[in-house]
Amino acid sequence: MDKEYQQFAINIKRKTGIDLMLYKEAQMKRRLISLYQQKGYQSFQEFYDGMINDPKLLALFLDRVTINVTEFFRNPKRWEVLENKIIPMLLSNSKQLKIWSAACSSGEEPYTLAILLNKYLSLANIHILATDIDANILEKAKLGIYNERNLVEVPEDIRKQYFHKEDALYKINEKIKRTVTFQKRDLLKDSFEKNLDLIVCRNVLIYFTEEAKTYLYKKFSESLRPGGVLFVGSTEQIFFPDKYGFEPIDNFFYRKVK
Repeated sequence: MDKEYQQFAINIKRKTGIDLMLYKEAQMKRRLISLYQQKGYQSFQEFYDGMINDPKLLALFLDRVTINVTEFFRNPKRWEVLENKIIPMLLSNSKQLKIWSAACSSGEEPYTLAILLNKYLSLANIHILATDIDANILEKAKLGIYNERNLVEVPEDIRKQYFHKEDALYKINEKIKRTVTFQKRDLLKDSFEKNLDLIVCRNVLIYFTEEAKTYLYKKFSESLRPGGVLFVGSTEQIFFPDKYGFEPIDNFFYRKVK
């Protein structure tokens, strides 16, 4: 490993608690070198020194480290499986589901979950925990205001029912907003809830090392109740799911074996 980057990672962990060693080094270095060169720095050490003296630069770094590319109904075929197969299966066991949207970014994912669940449950009976490491992006998620590009996969009837358009922006229905509780949480450091029915963690694990993935799959399994489901991204197939107590029940859906 590059010694300069290694020292930078040590400094960052001391400063923020984020362990860059658990992210794929080549990908993360490319992202950060692009950022510091854009800001006029020549090395990781210069960049770190700049962050120490400039809170705005530190916030920019945190935004670059965290992965905030998302939209409503991203990969719509997978959401159809969730709606038509997974949710009915989970509701056959309980009408009160414990759901966690992990690494939720700016809120599109948990709000999509709430919209789909509302086809089966009243909004008063929907409670979703949504977490992310990035405090700034969580504030955006709480606002629930989005651009047209975030809604490209949203059917017109759902737009009309769950969004209010103001000029070029779309605001999520207040009743949907109330179904989601947003919290700051680090997947690699903080504790997980227990006895969950559904964990959605998509398009994040691809940035982690194999060791970090193994750790998280075990933690997700421990957090699910028997029969609970983990829903991962379309590039995040779990190899040897039985190693973690899972069985595949559809593409990118894994059920905890009883």
